[in-house]
Amino acid sequence: MNSEIALDLGRQVLFLILKVSLPLLCVGLIVGVSVSILQAVTQIQEMTLTFVPKIIAVIIAAIFFMPWIISQMMTFTQRMLGEMPIP
Repeated sequence: MNSEIALDLGRQVLFLILKVSLPLLCVGLIVGVSVSILQAVTQIQEMTLTFVPKIIAVIIAAIFFMPWIISQMMTFTQRMLGEMPIP
């Protein structure tokens, strides 16, 4: 394996990681901003109020997006195994 192939594989892996984590991160961001706005409007300064909704939302999003995430990872793995040279 030369360095060009290794760099391309690393780029593909990083892109896959970004692609499969983006939906969960976006859900966490949206819920976090919403809770922060709610706290600012109502002047409630409870620390646990910021974490519990985000955790629940990310878990629900993970369950919802899990088939797509698994499909993306399986496609990538099959492509990588298909491109491996046989000695």
